[in-house]
Amino acid sequence: MANILVTGGAGFIGSHLVEKLIQNKHSVIVIDNLKTGRKQNLNNVIENKKFKFVKYDITDKKKLNKYFRKIDIVFHLAALAEIVPSIENPDEYFETNVAGTLNVLEASKKNNVKKIIYAASSSCYGLPKKFPTSEKENIDCRYPYALTKHLGEQMILHWSKVFKLNAISLRLFNVYGPRSRTSGTYGAVFGVFLAQKFAKKPFTVVGDGKQKRDFTYVSDVVDCFIKSGFSNVSDQIFNVGTGKAKSINSLVKLLKGEVVYIPKRPGEPDITQANIKKIKSFLGWAPKVSFENGVKKVLAEKAQWKNAPLWNQVKIKNATKLWFKYLK
Repeated sequence: MANILVTGGAGFIGSHLVEKLIQNKHSVIVIDNLKTGRKQNLNNVIENKKFKFVKYDITDKKKLNKYFRKIDIVFHLAALAEIVPSIENPDEYFETNVAGTLNVLEASKKNNVKKIIYAASSSCYGLPKKFPTSEKENIDCRYPYALTKHLGEQMILHWSKVFKLNAISLRLFNVYGPRSRTSGTYGAVFGVFLAQKFAKKPFTVVGDGKQKRDFTYVSDVVDCFIKSGFSNVSDQIFNVGTGKAKSINSLVKLLKGEVVYIPKRPGEPDITQANIKKIKSFLGWAPKVSFENGVKKVLAEKAQWKNAPLWNQVKIKNATKLWFKYLK
């Protein structure tokens, strides 16, 4: 059994990962500042003797080091997400996603952590020209969030190479499932649509709805993190997706409801689709949950989506002004 530290462990993906690790009898420490994470996400493990929660910010390195003592594996998921806030406050994104990652790396190095797994973002591909998109595709960061996550990835791989810190970077595509973020600036399609569905309001579909996304269910992503952490593979970048692209119109069809169309947003790809040949070859990982079954699972979490912010055309227009201003 391993001693594991999860940064951002009270977040969407992090909390599911922590549950699985505890289920597998590992000892887990979660570090989260609760800025976007929620402690209630950890209700299923909070009383477990093998679990410890620490409210702390990775940007403050003063006391960070002590939490890394005797840790075998670090899963680094702590980060600021979302596009518009990264345009409004790029300094905060650099502080958390870049400087915070540096602090995690240094604490890992000092304490001889055996392995670190980094949650990277497929947003680094920008507007890719090839589909499915492989890890060899050109990097094209279109906004500060994408840039800071990619810089974090570069640091992870650099520390792995120079300081012999075994590391893997996982470029996540569109992850969805229970506990996915519903608060904050407009952007997360499942949170937006499900709140609209249960309020019996029309779905606000961007553009013509023909754009496609590689929607990946959270339990598959968690399995990928665990396989990566306990593998002998290191110094690698892997795409994490289904390898299949589903249109927004197909999502709306599964959810069932009226639709209103809003202007297409600049800087967004028409398609996100992961080429997952590399991760299948290196780790033997492949997704198991179909898009249709995944949607059924999130629909079953009706209580969560009822508490999500309710967006309409006017609110979206106001929230995305900077998006249109800077990402033309």
